Amino acid sequence: MTRRSPIRFEIAPARLAVTLLCMAAIGAVILARSAGQTPPQKETPAAAPVVLDRAVAVVNKHVILASDLDDEIRLSVLEPNQAGSELTAQQALEQLIGQTLIEQQIRQEDLKTVEPTPEEVKARLEELRKELPACVHQNCASEQGWKTFLTAHGLAPERVEAFLRYQLEILNFIEQRFRQGIQVSEQQIEDYYHKTLLPQYKPGEAQPPLEQVAPRIQEILLEQQVNELFDNWLTNLRQQGDVEVLDPALEAAGEKSSPEGPGGMDP
Repeated sequence: MTRRSPIRFEIAPARLAVTLLCMAAIGAVILARSAGQTPPQKETPAAAPVVLDRAVAVVNKHVILASDLDDEIRLSVLEPNQAGSELTAQQALEQLIGQTLIEQQIRQEDLKTVEPTPEEVKARLEELRKELPACVHQNCASEQGWKTFLTAHGLAPERVEAFLRYQLEILNFIEQRFRQGIQVSEQQIEDYYHKTLLPQYKPGEAQPPLEQVAPRIQEILLEQQVNELFDNWLTNLRQQGDVEVLDPALEAAGEKSSPEGPGGMDP
């Protein structure tokens, strides 16, 4: 019977040293855990906190964020009366406070009738692309021109449509709540014609007859009364609500006693 030679495993001295060190480290971890201790870990420097967003105001428990201000400033390019100028942070906050109060009131009264139809939003968008002063040199009526305009101002098509839908909702609300029942007398139209319109013409210039401009004068007087009623209503709504500005740099917006309409619109 042949005797087998014993099998030997040879380990190089350097490799043996590394193996023993690894086994020792593993043993230390096992002993530490069995003793209820946590093995020492290498300390890493704490990363600096990253601020993703911050609250700048609270309106009846609704939080307005800094990102909302940035969004409002970008959207101001869609306002004809903002052509060539950009909203300040304070102006943007004033508008957001007014918008929030109006939207809360609409939701509270559950006014489904003020919601615009998709056809109304589409028509408003087409009108905007043709008439917006900021689009004069970019041909926004074309798809490529409109895309270029939106990209240049950091706007998405979906955000613009949501903005226009909100504008129409507010206009419908104003029309339903304040315009109905307002009467403009013939005397008021005549007074405006003689005291406001005619003085704008220079001597010798042809003046339009009252009968021709009476419908437009009536519309102007209606808008003036609606604006006055709306401003008073929004001021009272703001005074009765809980509006808190959290950013000291924007506190002037919280102290404004006569807030502007939503989005700088003229109802």
